[in-house]
Amino acid sequence: MKKVIVVWLSAILLIANASFAQTGKEPILVTDLLQIKTVSSVSISADGSKALFAVTSIIPDEANKLDYKYQTQIYSVSTAGNEAPVQLTTSKEGASQPAWSPDGSKIAFVRTADGKPQIFVLSLKGGEPQQITKYKYGASNPKWSPDGKKILFSSNIPLNDLLKDSVLNASRAVPNWPTEKPGFNANEQLRISKAKPDPNGNIAEINAYLAKNAADKKAIVLNKLNFQNEMNISDELNFTQFYLTDATPGSEPVLLTKVFNRYNSADFMPGGKEIIISGDVDSLEAPDRSLENQIYIADIGSKRERLLLGENGKRFTNASVSPTGKWIAFLYDTTNFLSISRLALMPVSGSFKDAVTIPFDRNISNLAWSQDEKSIYFTAPSNGGTPLYRLNVATKKIETLTSFDEGISSFDISGNKIVYSKIKVANPSELYIADANAKNEKLVSDFNAWVKNKKLSFPEKKTFVNDKGLTVEYWMMKPAQFEQGKKYPLLLEIHGGPTAMWGPGEFSMWHEFQYFCSKGYGVVYSNPRGSGGYGLTFMKSNVKDWGAGPASDVLTALDKTIAEGWADPEKLLITGGSYAGYLTAWIISHDKRFKAACSQRGVYDLLTFFGEGNAWRLVPNYFGGYPWEPAVKDILVRESPITYVHNITTPYIIFHGANDRRTGFVQGEMMYRSLKVLGRPVEYVIHPGATHEITRSGDNRQRIDQMLRTYEFFQRWVK
Repeated sequence: MKKVIVVWLSAILLIANASFAQTGKEPILVTDLLQIKTVSSVSISADGSKALFAVTSIIPDEANKLDYKYQTQIYSVSTAGNEAPVQLTTSKEGASQPAWSPDGSKIAFVRTADGKPQIFVLSLKGGEPQQITKYKYGASNPKWSPDGKKILFSSNIPLNDLLKDSVLNASRAVPNWPTEKPGFNANEQLRISKAKPDPNGNIAEINAYLAKNAADKKAIVLNKLNFQNEMNISDELNFTQFYLTDATPGSEPVLLTKVFNRYNSADFMPGGKEIIISGDVDSLEAPDRSLENQIYIADIGSKRERLLLGENGKRFTNASVSPTGKWIAFLYDTTNFLSISRLALMPVSGSFKDAVTIPFDRNISNLAWSQDEKSIYFTAPSNGGTPLYRLNVATKKIETLTSFDEGISSFDISGNKIVYSKIKVANPSELYIADANAKNEKLVSDFNAWVKNKKLSFPEKKTFVNDKGLTVEYWMMKPAQFEQGKKYPLLLEIHGGPTAMWGPGEFSMWHEFQYFCSKGYGVVYSNPRGSGGYGLTFMKSNVKDWGAGPASDVLTALDKTIAEGWADPEKLLITGGSYAGYLTAWIISHDKRFKAACSQRGVYDLLTFFGEGNAWRLVPNYFGGYPWEPAVKDILVRESPITYVHNITTPYIIFHGANDRRTGFVQGEMMYRSLKVLGRPVEYVIHPGATHEITRSGDNRQRIDQMLRTYEFFQRWVK
């Protein structure tokens, strides 16, 4: 009987979704991308009466009427849910990272001033925001002290500045870890030289001359392992440091952490006399070689650090201390990137041997304690959505509070109220309030009210069991103007990662899926083997098999969608980005069914990707070693689409950002040139200045350009 009820309820939901799709009449336009507003950074005041949150909009760029830029502003709303949100900041510079003062009378936030992020404080009693910091290295991530008198913040400082800064490094010390500059003992070359630059002088003067050239960007000298950032080749090492400042203007920040150590987060302990810090402290390895992460507690007065959690070969992260300061929840895993972090609890006064690990086979984030310390709330991508979960601290049982068909992107809890931002098919981002069980939900914002006038396509979820015995989930979306009995072009969309996960609760593809459905295409997408959101075994099931196995899964989803009868098997299209750019190339080099294909920022030659992309660790993690090892080289050649480029005859458009250093832009150039030499129908589009994040947070004109060029290219072959 229970199964019948579940099926009946599911049918009701599908009918409700279908009826919603009929309420709007306007098609989704490519420029609707510019209308989407996203809600983030949710935080409830200490008394539980109000919540802060940030809203990011896309607005015209006053410098160029054809361009657009992102702007974030801060809002507040009553947690009673009976009032509309109130916008608190309006400056054209925007505002982000809002934080309540303990008494709820003020907020701290970050705004750019003179080209640097700085901390501002706004009194909710009225008046203009006051700039608290004017720190030369910038200030971010404000956290109020429990007494409301101080603010903790972070600043990101280059190594060269740390070496020269007479305040931060008065003793002119150098790091304990090696800089790996060959021919030098320890770090002697980092000590400040008094020699004058002279190309014709002695060796000290020549070194000073060469250092000046490097400082003036006439040369980039590489000695570190990770020499690519997201945009460029870089020789810089940057270090996050944490400071304490008075919550009033004009105070001089006090450094709490040790220069040359790698920190990544910090917050006050409940008593306010200590901070809890996460980072790799006092490592004797270079920062880009050391993969461990520890958790420390530091005394603010003496600045002494006490190791709470740390072991060789392990990463301890996401420390969340209970309201009384008695317990700590945290995540830990190995330094192997192909892993899922485990949730654990232990007394703050204890050690890792006292920790209790909670079984949960998903990647957890956003740990938040209830005020009574009986529960811990968190989110985790799973089965196509990002639900909110609750751990019962006493029983160690976890319950799922929200739907797998939606995504909770930010939340906070206080008393019997949860405030959260949510992604769903009917609306890409809004703010909601519910009780502590995530029941009695109330929508309290309408930032994307324009969607109500649009005719949307709602996905239908399906599953199948693949050749490894794994259950694969996929979703099919019919054209927005679907008519029974007609045949439509079908677009196979593939996600990247390869550990990404798509589904109705995933934000990044909301607009693209709806756009193609509005243009008369059907869309099918899936989470093939190797995807996140289904546990460690599923995620590792594409090790040494990036091509054939995952291709089988996505093509099975395609075949099963075609079998529904509404898709035209003579008008099939395929696209994907990053790893999915790779898989698109793999598929069309082994399968001829597609009328046209599109790869974005893909990887096509795994041998060169090892040196070209800053995501190079994917090679040893997935393929068991390095390109110079014969057995590994054979696998990399076998798994590289470029090996089969001569088989590609499908019309093909390739995109790459000119500054994409995550995959490396030569990948796209190599695939394009190979196909041009072979005389195949191929087009290559480079977006100047674009990084790997072009379609998610890149230049909005380029985002529109890429989607339009993809659609126009597909139309050449299916019109």
